[in-house]
Amino acid sequence: MVRRAHTSELDPATLEELHRFLVDVFEGDFSAHDWEHALGGVHALAHEDGELVGHAAVVQRRLLHGDRALRAGYVEGVGVRRDARRRGHATALMHAIEQVIRGAYEVGALGASEQAIPLYLARGWRPWQGATSVLAPQGRVRTPEDDDSLYVLELSAPLDPAGDIACDWRDGDPW
Repeated sequence: MVRRAHTSELDPATLEELHRFLVDVFEGDFSAHDWEHALGGVHALAHEDGELVGHAAVVQRRLLHGDRALRAGYVEGVGVRRDARRRGHATALMHAIEQVIRGAYEVGALGASEQAIPLYLARGWRPWQGATSVLAPQGRVRTPEDDDSLYVLELSAPLDPAGDIACDWRDGDPW
């Protein structure tokens, strides 16, 4: 079962449980900045037998592409507990998040780990082929380390996936 809720609808105990869950799912490779990035939007929570087994979130970000600032639904914190994997939870989480993206944003975007790429490709997400950048306090800064991990879900905004794209600034990893 997947439940959707805005961050504001989750009580402090649930948020603390989610934070611990994500740190565990990502085997400690989930920073305070990563947690901050997952807040302020809509969460999808997967439960099995009353226990939390998966999470995904979508937050609003601005992406600059061509001559437009796009309203993007940016996916964060997608993870399924190791013992609950390969049972459809990630697919259900992405379905719930994509419903939000399709209803509220011009484009979907996410930074994909290598192991998640087959899931995203199967759901219609496509790799970005152009250069990535961030609009940092000092101006536009290239992020070549992110060129191969950015995936987009094209919706109402026309995209040139071979073109340049830039995201808004945030602490921690920009993408």
